[in-house]
Parts: sequence; structure tokens; C-alpha cells
Amino acid sequence: MPRRMKAAMYYGIGDVRYEETDIPKIGPGELLIKIGTALTCGTDVKTYKRGHPILLKHIPSLFGHEYAGTVEEVGKGVQKFKEGMRVVATNSAPCGECFFCKRDAPNLCAKLKDSLVNGAFAEYIRVPEAVVRWNTHPIPDSLSFRDAALTEPLACVVHGIEESNIRPGDTAVVIGAGPIGQMMAMQAKKRGASTVIVSDLVDLRREIARKAGADVVIDPSKEDPVERVKQETSGRGADVVIEAVGIPKLWEQAVSMTRDAGTTVLFGGAASGTKFEVDTARFHYGELTLKGIFHLKPRHVEQALQIIIAGDIKSDLLISHKMPLERTSEALQMMGEGKSMKVEITP
Repeated sequence: MPRRMKAAMYYGIGDVRYEETDIPKIGPGELLIKIGTALTCGTDVKTYKRGHPILLKHIPSLFGHEYAGTVEEVGKGVQKFKEGMRVVATNSAPCGECFFCKRDAPNLCAKLKDSLVNGAFAEYIRVPEAVVRWNTHPIPDSLSFRDAALTEPLACVVHGIEESNIRPGDTAVVIGAGPIGQMMAMQAKKRGASTVIVSDLVDLRREIARKAGADVVIDPSKEDPVERVKQETSGRGADVVIEAVGIPKLWEQAVSMTRDAGTTVLFGGAASGTKFEVDTARFHYGELTLKGIFHLKPRHVEQALQIIIAGDIKSDLLISHKMPLERTSEALQMMGEGKSMKVEITP
């Protein structure tokens, strides 16, 4: 008889069920991790509310991908990890051999989807060989599973901040104050931005942005964010603007906020097939830099973990609630309605 575990299973849009399923079997090079903590993510909320092109093909499906825990089983050939080790891992990893991997773009690896990890909202999770090899790390006893589980989303933020080229004294704007936006604001400050401006519709998120170090907080339902940014920058616009929502009209807003010769980081993933417009004269004569940023590279994972270990991320502002595994559906609803930040899910 296969060993069994409790899990939050994804059955489709708005349908998550707490039930019993088989504990995943591991193969050579893989790990089985006993979940210590999993965190809800904006992508999980999108999956819950709008569906997911991969998971919808394999219903019912395990899901959830921000996690940390203890090695339960070690696959043949694994040398770096032993049973009982406390570890954190990401939700995918590159192959290291393809065209993009060889050009320092492993986040665009042709085989990235082959290594996708889903199943953190459960008692155990199988970690594929590529993720074990590239993006799994031991964590010190002094680091909680809860904080360690922030490694994957923070690694994505580290990538975005790296590409933004924020310099000391810059004014940086972050559109969207979800957990990713909050970490963007925190890291922008660490990179030397003298003024960080955050815009979000949700009261809770604006309050947290202030605590996270934002110098100016905008409620776009009450004032024009573009005009406010211009007011704060003597009419020029911001040096760097980061869109962390994923809505085309906000991509356009981000460009409008950016000064000539400034950088716009389009970080939020918009729905497939949507488009946005850029004024060609402004783009050309203003020498704008627009950057689409996706996912992470292995070095960003290492950097993110060190940032967390050093205590440079205010995790208490990013994780607002703690719930048991059977309440995963409720946790996703809360986050989707702006009533919580990340929710810590414990088996």
C-alpha cells in the first residue's frame, strides 16, 4: 500500500479540497521533503481565481511552491543532502546546458517547465533532480522554516532589483504593494534609493508599505499616481519604476511615471495575449529603458537566502496570518481579497 498524506488538492478554478493522497515517490537525484511551512503566493491566488494552464491539465493536482522543511528521503546519487537536514528549495531550476543557460539566462531555460515543483500545500513534497542540484540549500537552525520559505519570492525580487540598476540617491516607484512589491521597496532602499514611492489600492498594503520604509504612499483611487510622482520629482518622473501587479494599463502607467533616460521594470506577469502601448516619440527621444523581468537565477537564490539569514527582510510585515493546511482555500481567498499578506500554511 502506498503511504498516504494530507494535502490541499487543486480541482480547478475556485475549487481546493483538503483530502488524503499518496505521498510522492522519488527517483534518482531527488529528495522527499517533509514540509515545515508553506507560504501562499500571488501566483497561487491567480491559480485559484483564474486557473493555471499546467495544473488544469492534471486535475486533481498538488499545488503550492514556496516552502521549507526537513529532508525525509534521499534519492540515489544525492551527495549534498542527508535525511534530517533542514532545507529550502525553489519551484524550478535550469538544465545548465541549453542556449539560454550558456548565456547567463537560466531563468529562460528551455527545460524550466520540466522541473516545476508543485505540492507545498501538503505534508510532503517531491523535489526534482534539477532543483536539488541547482536551487536547494541547507538552512541554519537559527532560521525558521517560515522565514526560509521567503527565499524563492525574494530571489525573484533580487533579480528585478539587480536589473533596475538603482543607484544611491535615486527615486524609485513600486506599483503594487503585495508581498513582492513590499520586498521590492525594502530592497530598493537597501540599494540606496533616497526616496521610495509605493502605490496600491488596498488600505492594508499601504499601511504595511509605510512600515516597510516607503517615503511616500499613494492611494490611486484618490489621486493621480502619475501626477503625484511628478510632484515628488520636480516634474521629471522617477529614476526607476517597478510594476509589480501585472496589469497592462499599469505597465503604461509605469512608463508614464519614468523620467527621460530612466528605467521601467515590468515585473508583474500580465495575462497571456494582452498588450500595452508605448508612445514611440517618448520612448525614442526620451531614451527610455523598458525591462521585462521573469523569475530567478540560481545566484539570486543564494543571495536571497543570505539576505534572509542576515535579517534584512522584515518577514513579519510580509506574512500576516498562520493557518493549518485544511484552511488553504480560505487563506487564498483572504489574500485575493486584500485581507492578508502571505499566509503561513502549516501541515
